[in-house]
Amino acid sequence: MLTLVIGGGGAGTRAHAERLVTACPAPWAYIATAQAYDDEMRERIALHRSRRGEGWTTIDAPLDLIGAIEALPDGRPVLIDCLTLWLANHMLAEHDIEAECQGLADVLSRPRGPWFVVSNEVGQGIVPDNALARRFRDAAGRLNQQVAAVADTVLMMVAGLPLKVK
Repeated sequence: MLTLVIGGGGAGTRAHAERLVTACPAPWAYIATAQAYDDEMRERIALHRSRRGEGWTTIDAPLDLIGAIEALPDGRPVLIDCLTLWLANHMLAEHDIEAECQGLADVLSRPRGPWFVVSNEVGQGIVPDNALARRFRDAAGRLNQQVAAVADTVLMMVAGLPLKVK
């Protein structure tokens, strides 16, 4: 079972996904895609880690998300947080975005347990004023569509409230 939890920044996507995962029997896997490029991000990552209690195994996968997913044992509940950070990491590394996203969507189309994926909806605001930001917005939109297409359930978070889309 694959569930996509999507929403804008600060909408409660991660917190809701954590609640969904912990409703499953432990142990749980948390695949984190963030990279700490500065002190603020290091603090943010440390805070997120400190909120998770016993039963969680954290796997850092800023680039090799596919490999991290494939290495999971069958049946393990997993939270993948988040696709937009993973996408940004690949864009900054100048990887083949289409190939990476297609590979990820293929792996996610075959869940081997309850999998919960967090992503940001970045296309509901103004058109970005620079080419890189527009490229990111468009790539994130395509990735979200690919994952939503293979997901069993899609939840849109608005002001901390989940709305079932699919």
